Amino acid sequence: MREVSGGATVGLAVIDGPTGISPSLVLLLAVAVVVLVVAVFVFMWQRNRRNNMVSPLAKATFSALHTVALAAPVLREGLSPRSASQALPYLRQLLETTAMAMTDSRGSVLGWDGSADQHQQDVQTLADRVVSTGRMELMSHTSIKCNQPGCEVRGIVVVPLESDGTIIGTLAALTPTTAGPPVLRATGEVARYVSSQLELAELDDSRARLNRAEVRALRAQISPHFVYNALTTIASFIRTDPARARELLIEFADFTRYSFRSAGEYTTLTDELDNIERYVQLEKARFGNRLNIRLQIDDEIKNVVLPFLALQPLVENAVRHGLSGKPNGGTVTIRAENAGSECVIVVEDDGVGMDPARLNEDLDDAHLSGAHVGLGNVDDRMRSAFGDNFGLVVDTNVGAGMKITLRVPKFRAGIRA
Repeated sequence: MREVSGGATVGLAVIDGPTGISPSLVLLLAVAVVVLVVAVFVFMWQRNRRNNMVSPLAKATFSALHTVALAAPVLREGLSPRSASQALPYLRQLLETTAMAMTDSRGSVLGWDGSADQHQQDVQTLADRVVSTGRMELMSHTSIKCNQPGCEVRGIVVVPLESDGTIIGTLAALTPTTAGPPVLRATGEVARYVSSQLELAELDDSRARLNRAEVRALRAQISPHFVYNALTTIASFIRTDPARARELLIEFADFTRYSFRSAGEYTTLTDELDNIERYVQLEKARFGNRLNIRLQIDDEIKNVVLPFLALQPLVENAVRHGLSGKPNGGTVTIRAENAGSECVIVVEDDGVGMDPARLNEDLDDAHLSGAHVGLGNVDDRMRSAFGDNFGLVVDTNVGAGMKITLRVPKFRAGIRA
């Protein structure tokens, strides 16, 4: 929903995000619940196995949660031989088993921790059944055949690992005791925890793919008119001012190199401003004195990280929609101010402005019409990176210019240039 309000001259259009709780938040809450359940089950099982040995509840709970936390980072990378081999030691410590293993959806062993690897074929056989039926499989001590002297495996439990309702692999526990109900429950809860982390990994990967797709879409939307006009302007200087033509051609090459770079989804404020300067030099060659740019940037926030190509579309919007239709041109002001844990960036023009209701309509239909599509793209990527409270805020009205404000956290875990 987008809300529009304002006084007699200037309206306010706030680009709101979707209503309700986001899927990622729901998943995170689910993970928290699973972690607590895992801790309780593991604690109860360990207490039973220690034959009533005195162990403070707080100490056991902390130990279980700490071990779970150590396994989480590698599991967030997704299911692979590397993540399996690094996470299994922590999971085996939780369950105190002889060995643990993970397989992929084809039953192939991705990782093994502990001894008794002579039972890999047993694990693969059970894993094949789990993948085909979706149910936990158990091999009791009476069914286990082993000629290895000193083998202490008395039970094998294999449970499914799921992501979004699909079985993507299995988790196997090889126990030194008969696999009774406590072992089955504890292994099942650990598998649920692993599945929740793998779902988060899928979510992270999906979000990264979406961000990359949005950047590609934005690149495709770099105005063909701008490219045509820039090259036409450069061509016009070739005879009259060859040195100027050469400078502009270098600026155009650097602008396109940055805009179509393949490195990362994020960049620094300094790099964005450098690219804007190239864009402005090319537009000033065409507009002459009709286009003025004013920069007011606090030095201490120049290294703030923000989504790649977050500012250039805002400046292009000001030039293309705000000033190009104004006979005498105007000024685009870019301000970046230190605001405690955030920085506030404002792109403002004194151009023709527009009706806030019309702006909302254009943004709703941007992907169909192409109007102001850069604003919607930047708004989506800001919210995806930092949350729904960090979308664009647009102030405009007919004849009153346009002011676009975005807030950027100085630090956000997992986001770096």
